[in-house]
Amino acid sequence: MAIPVKLQVFEGPLDLLLHLIEKNKIDIYDIPIVEITAQYLEYIKQMKEENMEICSEFLVMAATLLDIKCKMLLPVEENEEGEPEDPRAELVQQLLEYKMARQLSLELRDRQMTAAQVIYRTRSVLPDEVKSYETPVDYDELIGDMTLPKLHEIFKAMLMRQEDRIDPIRSRYGNIEKDEIDMDEKTLFIQAYAREHKTFSFRKLLEKQTSKAELVVAFLIILELMKSGEISVSQETIDDDIMITSNVAGGNADEAREPAAEEAATVSEAAEN
Repeated sequence: MAIPVKLQVFEGPLDLLLHLIEKNKIDIYDIPIVEITAQYLEYIKQMKEENMEICSEFLVMAATLLDIKCKMLLPVEENEEGEPEDPRAELVQQLLEYKMARQLSLELRDRQMTAAQVIYRTRSVLPDEVKSYETPVDYDELIGDMTLPKLHEIFKAMLMRQEDRIDPIRSRYGNIEKDEIDMDEKTLFIQAYAREHKTFSFRKLLEKQTSKAELVVAFLIILELMKSGEISVSQETIDDDIMITSNVAGGNADEAREPAAEEAATVSEAAEN
């Protein structure tokens, strides 16, 4: 009559492989693949004889060991740096990482058990006043027959009520603000400025503007005057100021101001009418 033997249950193929290495006191950096493979396959054979369910991971590890065993029988290959490659290197790295993770899990388990013992001892020595303490609010009585679906329905009703308070038409309107800059007046000003100074710095012209809107309008007017040929723009190097030259023939500064003033007055009268 055969004596039944209870096999140790392992969490995975690496757990079994590490068990065989520690059992045989083998250097993890110099694993005798032939011996370990034979013991590993023998364990899988016993698993089959005991009608135990064999996970695919164990079979994959067995195939990996056989593959490494075959590579060990072949001539040693060298890597790009001319050093001999060890077919066991990747397996050794996996074993080292698994061993570290297992030790950490054991350490965490011990700490958890220690903490549980401390909590139990602390509770056992609590004063009677602390043990008999009861919360001033009975949450069961406070909630009553309220459930999550009921709370959800109440929340949806509140959202719908809030949406009903919003006018679907007026809520889409925005604020209409008056344009404080007259494009025609600004154009007349820059034309008069160009005729008066003939050649001037673009930076100095922008410094005379008092807001971002005026800066944008002035820039657009300069582009339009360049397009019409009234002014020319030049720059010697990328770090120099942009120089603007008026191409409109005109008299002295006083003569240049008078047409500009007359044009500005005409625009203002048209705007008032």
